[in-house]
Amino acid sequence: MAYAVVGAGTDADLASGGALLFLAAVLVGHDVVWMAAVLTVGAALTRLPLRYGPPVRAAAIVAAAVTVVGLPLALGFGRPADNPSVLPLPYGRNLVAVLLAVAGAALLSCLLRWRRAVAGRKKSERLSEGRPVVPGR
Repeated sequence: MAYAVVGAGTDADLASGGALLFLAAVLVGHDVVWMAAVLTVGAALTRLPLRYGPPVRAAAIVAAAVTVVGLPLALGFGRPADNPSVLPLPYGRNLVAVLLAVAGAALLSCLLRWRRAVAGRKKSERLSEGRPVVPGR
């Protein structure tokens, strides 16, 4: 950060008004838009049952990071019309595929946690009834 400030301070071509406007826009974008979205999603995730919280939170964090990185490519920012080799892949489709894989992994984890909880309840019911517990059932 110090290197950037020194570089900006010694650059004769830097328009300080434009740099300050950019910094203000970044600050507003982060604090008003991004943090509001993060807090809203975080508040919604607190309503999940406790055993499903960790995989869903992890999926939300991974999906947010992948989207922040992949969305500019999917939207084609910086793609010149006369050079199709600059961004040659179907980034939109690939972004959706990665997000679906993240959601699928979270769903699989939740299903495994649910199955483990059901098996634990059945085992405790058998123990409370005095029946022997057979491993694997």
